[in-house]
Amino acid sequence: MDELYHDDGKEMFLVHYRSGPSYQMTTSHFHMTYEFFYMMDGQRKFFIKDRTLIIEKGDIVVVPPNVLHRTTNAETPDYERLVVNVHESYLPGGGATRAEVLRPLYERDYLLLRSGTYDSSAVDALAGEMIREIRSRPPGFEAYMQSLTTQLLIACCRVLPVEEEELPPAHNPMHERIFEVVRYINEHYAEELTLQKLGEKLYVSPYAISRSFKEATGFTFVEYVNSVRVKEAIALLLGTSLKANVIARRVGFGSVTHFGRVFREATGHAPLFYRKEN
Repeated sequence: MDELYHDDGKEMFLVHYRSGPSYQMTTSHFHMTYEFFYMMDGQRKFFIKDRTLIIEKGDIVVVPPNVLHRTTNAETPDYERLVVNVHESYLPGGGATRAEVLRPLYERDYLLLRSGTYDSSAVDALAGEMIREIRSRPPGFEAYMQSLTTQLLIACCRVLPVEEEELPPAHNPMHERIFEVVRYINEHYAEELTLQKLGEKLYVSPYAISRSFKEATGFTFVEYVNSVRVKEAIALLLGTSLKANVIARRVGFGSVTHFGRVFREATGHAPLFYRKEN
């Protein structure tokens, strides 16, 4: 296995290259950065928003900040991929002043480029240059990789179709029902959510939801509900002055103690970490 990693220490710019056997992401995954995911070889399942996509060689996914996603094993056992996380303040314009060339990045739920729908030569060259930089780490390599990241994102935005691709339905009808459950959770996370209640609401048996949820999304039912609530709590911590106990109730947690424990498990931080960072 070949693995290279760089973190600027502030969770604002990270580069992670990996080539080798498949592995399972064991934690919920959302962050305050944009994530550029380039599948250089092999195959992964990629859950994002309310859909699981099969990502293959040459495919690119760009995930906006604070969007819940997870990759899981696909049929191909070995893979190669490059992941870059970058905070908006590092991009052209820096924060409030957004560059026109990156407009799709800010307006779409996520970006998806399929292999064969764009000329990959520029992306391959930029990705290769970034891997060489992180491997040799010459003077100024971090600043240079940030520049390469901007070029990668601009290259993607240039070749995106004007209209977003309509995703095909899931091959497994039960998975399509699970994605209905996911959409309901995304919209009603502040309410009491149990397998029994969702089954009655959406006419799906609780047993079927429990059995198929992880297969379809990569998450257990409880893990996904908690992750959505934590994600929404982060948005409130960053964007409002509400107290933690008020936020806990607003996003669906029954007690501030439970909220604090789940929040730390999901993010590695106490809730007030995000308020201090903001």
